[in-house]
Amino acid sequence: MLSGKPVGIRGTGAYVPETVLTNEQLSKMVDTSDEWIRSRTGIGQRHIAATDQVTSDLALVAAQRALEAAGMKADELDMIVVGTASPDYPFPSTGCRLQHKLGATKCGAIDVSAACTGFLYAFNAGAGFIASGQAKNVLVIGAEVLSRITDWTDRNSCVLFGDGAGAVILSAGAPHRFVGTAMWSDGKDPEILQIAAGGSVMPASRRTVDERKHYITLRGRDVFRFAVTRMVELVEAAVEAEGVKLSDIGLIIPHQVNARIIESAVAKLGLPPEKIFCNIERFGNTSTASVPIALDEVVRKGMLKEGDLVVFVAFGGGLTWASATVRW
Repeated sequence: MLSGKPVGIRGTGAYVPETVLTNEQLSKMVDTSDEWIRSRTGIGQRHIAATDQVTSDLALVAAQRALEAAGMKADELDMIVVGTASPDYPFPSTGCRLQHKLGATKCGAIDVSAACTGFLYAFNAGAGFIASGQAKNVLVIGAEVLSRITDWTDRNSCVLFGDGAGAVILSAGAPHRFVGTAMWSDGKDPEILQIAAGGSVMPASRRTVDERKHYITLRGRDVFRFAVTRMVELVEAAVEAEGVKLSDIGLIIPHQVNARIIESAVAKLGLPPEKIFCNIERFGNTSTASVPIALDEVVRKGMLKEGDLVVFVAFGGGLTWASATVRW
């Protein structure tokens, strides 16, 4: 339970690039097929950034839409927190680049690195800034250009990922109240899901490195087992913390990791499909952007009613996993 000043969601926004890459198009690039991809992931297409678009560009549009929805201007922001696994640069932060492009001249800006869990880590951090009295209005972003760090010759990974950005404005005293959170990590086996090169272990300047080490690699079966287990645990812990039953949940908005993972977790929880929002078929796995993109779609479609308990869950490289609970 979050203590201190009450924190709520004041507005949401999202953006995906115009270019769509379908499964049929992918099958001409790598040995795969629409049936193979759909049967294993539930994905039908994904959006890919233009060559002149970077992560902060996608984040900018999502942020502008969230500010518009909140009825706010950029100079009212006190803090920007960006979750991303594909930043513009190692440094400066994507948050700083976004701050400049947005014209938010009166705020600080940071990035949060927790792979696909990054948005919920950023969401929790943003809420903490407000609850502690350090900020009144915080822009929280999940944004990715995963197409730049995807090995397009590896059919086991390239079929999964897409580009996009989602944003929320958190404000002190706003409706849609943030009521609960949990964050976890286990760093003993980074090779389950990682980019091996580009850091101090294997610098990008070391040209003898296998080029594929600069791309996302994953052990699919390990990721599947981990994600199903953690999704079930996170949802059960969230309702226990609220003192309610699973049937009292209004909607679960999970990280769009893989439709089969989501379906397996839902089956273990014994929940009806309508309790889970899934849009992976149209966007693929957009990592940190997937939860806020889904939330914005849910909000704009009017799928939530006052008083609904909304549970966000995510899991990613690290390994990391997290939840956040909002009373709509």
